[in-house]
Amino acid sequence: MPEDYACHYLPNGIRLIFMPTKKFKTISLGLFIHQELNRDVVALNALLPSVLEQGCRLYPDYLTIQRVLENLYGAELGTDIIKSGERHIIAFTLETAHDQYLGANGKLLQQGMAILGAVVGDPLLIDDSFNDIYVAQEKNQLIKDIKALLNDKGAYALERCLSLMCAEERFGIYKLGRVEDYGAINAARLYSYYCDLFTHNPIDLYVIGDLIEEQVLETAAEIFNFSRNGRSDTLPETEIMGTVSEVKYAEDEMNVNQSKLVLGFRTATGYKDELYCPLLVYSGVLGGFPHSKLFMKVREEAGLAYYIHSRLERHKGLMVLAAGINYSDYQKARDIIDLQIEDMASGKISDAELDNTKRGLINQLRSQQDSPNQLISSHLEGFIGGRVYTIDELSEGIEAVGREEIMAVAERIKLDTVYLLRPREGGSTENDND
Repeated sequence: MPEDYACHYLPNGIRLIFMPTKKFKTISLGLFIHQELNRDVVALNALLPSVLEQGCRLYPDYLTIQRVLENLYGAELGTDIIKSGERHIIAFTLETAHDQYLGANGKLLQQGMAILGAVVGDPLLIDDSFNDIYVAQEKNQLIKDIKALLNDKGAYALERCLSLMCAEERFGIYKLGRVEDYGAINAARLYSYYCDLFTHNPIDLYVIGDLIEEQVLETAAEIFNFSRNGRSDTLPETEIMGTVSEVKYAEDEMNVNQSKLVLGFRTATGYKDELYCPLLVYSGVLGGFPHSKLFMKVREEAGLAYYIHSRLERHKGLMVLAAGINYSDYQKARDIIDLQIEDMASGKISDAELDNTKRGLINQLRSQQDSPNQLISSHLEGFIGGRVYTIDELSEGIEAVGREEIMAVAERIKLDTVYLLRPREGGSTENDND
């Protein structure tokens, strides 16, 4: 991310983060509404951006919004729902061309912000409620999306493992909720939720581009002047659990050819922990790259996996290891996986594994500077995690990691949950979607 950025608060408590850069020929905006990941409101939160995107008071339907964006030199508006640690974040992004390449006399920043502000803060209302038709159609679409998770067996297995692993924690909630969560939601209830969320919860507004800071501040204060309750409510931090009393085992059967194995680990290491960089390297050496231990030993040498990798849930302090295997090879694969984890704990890491991992991680960090959305995402993650790292800080931290630091991380890592999605005995098979 850029080494310099400015952080301000608008009069209504919205936090504005401005990242000045001459690198892009665009102006990029991102608005994020923060909510606690909570079973009672997860479906409401997931539904809200979809409904708001369908139309607002000024642009009452999706087609009208798209025409306005097209007239703004093909600007792009996007929405998403993000699960980051135990936060559930509504995301709006808008990217438009920069004035200086079009002779637009400085109007594109204001016009882009005005569209974003209208969609987010000036919704289409019918009798003091959202549009019933929009709410019904977006409810149906999200229910389809939840059911469609079963079509991607790898993603389903990962989500199933995490839900079992964190069944008593907020993190165990799926970001779209459950199908039954949508039954009682209607347009009036969703609008009531929107009003409360918009008034009280933290909102971040990001602006990236070759712009003047004073102009950005003035324009944002003028457009995003929604009535809010000053500084927003503080949300609870993500809870990082480090102890494991007993390893949980679970299996499901489906009509699949390829079994999906997911191992969930507690790392007891969060985003601002002093061992955060060693944890990044640990996961990278174990299963983050094609040169990593799991890929080389389980897939390439033993031929026991169609795919295998590890990944971190960094804010929650979790690591998951996922593999596609034949069910008959389960124990062989587990034995080799366990051996790699033992080697990590004892510091049996080659110079090539360590050096290639560091280089791969740093290259990933550098590539973030090529995308405004990745810059925003990285900075937002830092705010949520309690520490905003610069690229240089992370790169230097990664370079400094040695075997001793990796072994210190390994001492904390505990296997929590083993989940296996296996073929149904005697059942027909279907093609897996990995």
